[in-house]
Formats: sequence, C-alpha cells, structure tokens
Amino acid sequence: MGSGASSAQVLHVLRVSPDTADPAAWDPRATPVGPRSKAAARGCRSAVARRLGRLQEALYAEGVRGGRRSLLLVLQGMDTAGKGGTVRHVAGLLNPLGLRIASFGRPTEEELGHHFLWRIRRELPPPGRIGVFDRSHYEDVLVARVEGLVPEHVWRARFDEINDFESELADQGVTLVKCFLHVSPEEQRERLLARLDRPTKRWKYHPDDLAVRARWDDYQRAYADVLLRCSTPAAPWYVVPSDRKWYRDWVVARLLLATLERMAPRFPEPDFDVAEERARLLSADPWRGGRPSTEDNGPAGGG
Repeated sequence: MGSGASSAQVLHVLRVSPDTADPAAWDPRATPVGPRSKAAARGCRSAVARRLGRLQEALYAEGVRGGRRSLLLVLQGMDTAGKGGTVRHVAGLLNPLGLRIASFGRPTEEELGHHFLWRIRRELPPPGRIGVFDRSHYEDVLVARVEGLVPEHVWRARFDEINDFESELADQGVTLVKCFLHVSPEEQRERLLARLDRPTKRWKYHPDDLAVRARWDDYQRAYADVLLRCSTPAAPWYVVPSDRKWYRDWVVARLLLATLERMAPRFPEPDFDVAEERARLLSADPWRGGRPSTEDNGPAGGG
C-alpha cells in the first residue's frame, strides 16, 4: 500500500488480534501499510496535519458547547521506542490549546498511597480535548510485574480493573487509541549508544537502563499479556513498528486521524440568529467606517 492508504486500512492492519498479540509476531522494521520511504512520509505530512487540525478544532468546539467527547492517545513501549519523539512530532501537528499531555514515571510517595489508577484519572483530557499519555496505567502490569514490585495476584487482578476502567471511559465519551511502539533490541542498543555518544543526549541515559534491557524477554512476555488481555472493542491496541522513526510518526499520526474521522466531530450550530447578529454588528458598531481618531474621540474604551 502507498502513502495514500485509507484510514480503514491503517486501523485494520495494525490492530491487535489474538493471533498477533505476541510482539514476536510483528517486525519492528516493517512498513506494512502506508509509505515505504522517509521522503514519501514527509510528503504527506502537511495534508495529514491540515486534516488533523480541522477535526481537532471541531472536537474542541463540541466541548466548548457542552459536548462530552474527548480522545486519549496512550503511548507505551520499551525505553528508546520513541514515546517522547512521538509526542514531539505527532502532538506537534496539533493546536497545543486543545491538548493535555502527561508523562508517568516512577510513582511518587503520594501516588503510592492511592489506588494505581488515581494518578491516571487526574490527567484525563476534559471534553473537547485530546490527551496524550507518555506511559500510562499499563506500567502497573508491566514494570510492577517484571520488577516484582507487587505480588502476582495483585498485578494479575489489574488486567480486569484496567478493562473496566477503559470501558467506563468509553461510556463517558473518551475514545482511546493505544499504541505499542515496538522497537527491536538491536535498534535499542544503537539508540542507547547514541545517547552516550552525544553530550546533549546523555541526560536521557541511566545505568539502570542496562538492567532493564537485560530483562528484555520478560518485558516482551509482559507486553504480550497486555496486548492479549487488554485489546478490547472499546479500547483496542495497535502495534506500531518503531525501528524507523519516520514510519512510527506517520503511523501514530494516521491512527489519530483515522480515529478522529470515525468520531466525526461537528462544529456546533449557533444558538442565535446569525443574520440578525450580523445586522446588529453592522448597524451598531462604533468602529464602522474605520478606526476612530483618538484625537477626535478621546481614548478608546476599556475592557
């Protein structure tokens, strides 16, 4: 398929099903739908941005006029998969006034004193907004599981809690787009080396990164369970091949666009007579005919 792949194709090809829930079933360097080159992806960026902008504005307008709907983009993946890069390049296509971006790291002492979903609920996008999560509630069935932070019966019970939570969100008007940014261990090694080799990127490196990398297979099994158990009709998972950064960004932008197209937000009809208001403005506007001179008319009114 070319870069002109339809929204339906993008959603269908990348959506997780029971037989594709294992990350091993996906090639992190593949381009299964859409552009085959960085140049082709760049060529369609402007058109995607325009369409995203129009739909985002309509969704925002819905929210201003009392609509309940919002959209939440969830980004998960191994370290260096590109969660921050995706936020920068994809969320950067949108109007920041209509965005709510949150990043979830190690829980604070305050957060540990609450249910694991407490900190997530606090960052949900309000009506009319698009939320972006860099990591999410899934950390509590990934890191908590692999690192042994809680007993097995605790993290296993969280799968059902997460599904119930996401079903609740759907009932409240929140549409979820969950993206697993799938990177290979070989590509991760190169990106970690790049962090060490570039002084401006060393702040992103931590010696503990190698300890996490050593448990790669454990994390892949944990992700397989997440994709299998928590890809639901109300909140499906999509696997995003992420070894090629340009392709990762194209896919997430198109998944976002496809989802907004399905939501089909509409600009609300005015609750006033447009012709009447136009006539009032033209007949009563003191500025009609040009800006008054401050010398002749005194200082402009305040407010």
